[in-house]
Amino acid sequence: MKIAVLGTGMVGRAVALGLAHLGLDVVVGTRDPAASLARTGAEDFGTWAAMNSEVGVATYAEAARDAALVVNALHGAASVSGIRAAEIADGTVLLDIANPLDLSGDVPRLLVGNDDSLGEQIQREFPALRVVKSLNTMTAAAMVEPHLIADGDFTTFVSGNDDAAKAQVMSLLGSLGHQDVIDVGDITTARGTEALMLLWIRLMGPLGSPYFTWKIAR
Repeated sequence: MKIAVLGTGMVGRAVALGLAHLGLDVVVGTRDPAASLARTGAEDFGTWAAMNSEVGVATYAEAARDAALVVNALHGAASVSGIRAAEIADGTVLLDIANPLDLSGDVPRLLVGNDDSLGEQIQREFPALRVVKSLNTMTAAAMVEPHLIADGDFTTFVSGNDDAAKAQVMSLLGSLGHQDVIDVGDITTARGTEALMLLWIRLMGPLGSPYFTWKIAR
């Protein structure tokens, strides 16, 4: 099963590596593969890719070609343009793990919220794709290694209009070790899960760590 991960930031790299450890065929999509592989320092993607040769690096379109699942790990503001550049085949499941965050001011805010969400924007822009929102309520490492937070005892949310697409994503989440997955409903419910990140960001200071997320007690 080929999976394309769009985005070479911290989230994209962590998710690509975690999926590769499941034995999946993973290709990371970027606007400029040569530039991504040439990075140095903290963003040394070239060294990371070389150490994990099972993960390929390609343009967005090359990465998405023949992929059974495409993961959007781009910055929220760049998501629509990046997905468009990927030229994803109609009917493909797009797992959107991005957040529409604006951290430029003193107080974090959403680029879109209340009566819309990034997940909905993507579904509207690409109606032939089956968009599923999930994994956006936790730090990148925990997306693929849920045991890092309370030994995996937390809740992961799934939103989307297509039940079969959500079932596919939920199966993948189970393979990664997510224990409590709630299907919240259609893609409009992404408004709620994206908004949770405003509180999540503010909690990092008092907690002194990004290794926390939400648990629905019931």
